[in-house]
Amino acid sequence: MVPGTTAITATPDHRSSPRPLGLFPPGTALAPDGALRIGGCHVAELAERYGTPALIVDEGALRDRARRYADGLAARRTNSAVAFASKAFPCTAVYRLLVEEGLGIDVASGGELALALAAGTDPAKLIVHGNAKTDDYLRAAVEAGAGLVVIDNFDDIERLEHILGDAHGREQAVLVRVTPDVRPDTHEAVSTGQRGSKFGLLLPQAREAIARLRGSSRLRLDGLHVHIGSQILDTEPFVRAVEAVAELGEFPVYDLGGGLGARYTYDDRPPSVEEYLDALASAADDLLPSGARVIIEPGRSMVAEAGVSLYRVVTVKRTGGETFVAVDGGMGDNLEVSLYGQRFEATVATRPGGSDGEMCRVVGQHCESGDVLSASVPLNDPRPGDLIAVPVTGAYTYSLANNYNAARRPPVVFCRDGRSRPVVRRETYADLMRRDLP
Repeated sequence: MVPGTTAITATPDHRSSPRPLGLFPPGTALAPDGALRIGGCHVAELAERYGTPALIVDEGALRDRARRYADGLAARRTNSAVAFASKAFPCTAVYRLLVEEGLGIDVASGGELALALAAGTDPAKLIVHGNAKTDDYLRAAVEAGAGLVVIDNFDDIERLEHILGDAHGREQAVLVRVTPDVRPDTHEAVSTGQRGSKFGLLLPQAREAIARLRGSSRLRLDGLHVHIGSQILDTEPFVRAVEAVAELGEFPVYDLGGGLGARYTYDDRPPSVEEYLDALASAADDLLPSGARVIIEPGRSMVAEAGVSLYRVVTVKRTGGETFVAVDGGMGDNLEVSLYGQRFEATVATRPGGSDGEMCRVVGQHCESGDVLSASVPLNDPRPGDLIAVPVTGAYTYSLANNYNAARRPPVVFCRDGRSRPVVRRETYADLMRRDLP
């Protein structure tokens, strides 16, 4: 711990942590002046050096989470692997860190594939996804030597066979994505395993794809893939998904996807990583071949807790019975509130706490009434110029960042042991015009 700080103790899943610090990355501490230290770095110093808004990532917390997943699964299932579902945070530095921890990478686009390769990912540990894979994307995956391509539809089979026909007899290992007709309790936009989903093949179609692939001379069917959605706060749907794929027979590989939810609010009670792994491993032991390889693909639950967004308060307005605290970011750097209705907590970063403080609506600077970061949070005497910290923003905020109102996307800053380093710079106005043609 950095000298001159007060440690914040918590259980691994933070359920007994004091408000509001229990939502921040493990090891977050208070400096002598009462302000937050994230990864040992004082929030005011981070804001001064990198400006606001900024996405701060506790590097140590992220590495610890990767190890909990990798070591935890290995202890429960010898023949197993963890791949990061990189759509949650498609940043080269994040890929590189997780590759250093021994993880594979799950990609869902040509861009994610390019980033993963640039970060030094072993191509054999790449898992290639997508419900609408283009020829260019598939060709790039084959040429890179991607370990597994997930078949989402029959067109994938035709395209891959054609591409491999031009690749001098090369063989590509594939998995069939199964839609298990399991609908978890989550937002409709991030539910993917139910009948009517655009992803994967229902069991009758999956059987047809399996038969077709077994007759292919270019595609090697290694097994099955299943993924039922994101921000799932119960283990039972994951078990039902394993039960569904088990009906399709025995295979060398079963990719059970991801989807474990993150704790965004004080009321959320997601299963811990260990509880999630216990449920998956138990289902695999009961229902799948004992020697089969089990792969999981955590995304949101891998990176969410490690990220904190820092903003500067621009104005405080009390009107109509509400207090609006407007900051210098918003839906340009955190679209999840508008897109999914996800709730985030917030605190004044230099005066954290204040559970009995003034109830405020933290809003952004964009020209939309829906540009709200936190609809109702208690803040400790908010004032213009204050720093606002929003925890649990490591997942999807970077992915969904945009240039609405020609806003510049914020930097990403890694912090560890009191040292900070930028891994993505803030966009400039020149960046906004870089693709313009005369």
